[in-house]
Amino acid sequence: MTSVTLSRRSDHTDAPRWVHPVQPATLPERAAVETALAALRAWHPYDGDAWLDDVADAFDSVPPPEDHVDELAQRLRGYLMQLVGYAVNSEVEKRDGRATRLITRACEVREEELPGDYLKSVAHLRRLGWAVNELHDLLAELHAVKGPDSLKEGGVR
Repeated sequence: MTSVTLSRRSDHTDAPRWVHPVQPATLPERAAVETALAALRAWHPYDGDAWLDDVADAFDSVPPPEDHVDELAQRLRGYLMQLVGYAVNSEVEKRDGRATRLITRACEVREEELPGDYLKSVAHLRRLGWAVNELHDLLAELHAVKGPDSLKEGGVR
């Protein structure tokens, strides 16, 4: 067995020297870490089937019970917020002219207050559901998000 032996240089003057100052690592500010941690804890992963179920509940010919309207509206608003984020981050408006209109509509309907009247609230749920459905369909068509697994050939139902 042979080995390579490195000889020692007796003259160290021609060896390159590290002349750049190295600063010790600094920890991020506590507030920044807590803000990032809160965002991670509040994040919900993409679940196209859950979105599809909630949109179906909003569109159903039998409206949701009055005590579930607010909760469903909040979930649909959350979906819109996520979808708009996906749309903006993937720059779909540069690939398809419909995107700008759908993003704008999603932001508008998301900001609308839930009416106090039950029947008007159901109508508002349907507008929210429509905005989620339209924006989601466009993003899936442009491959910015994947379509719900239940709609795929042989998908789980």
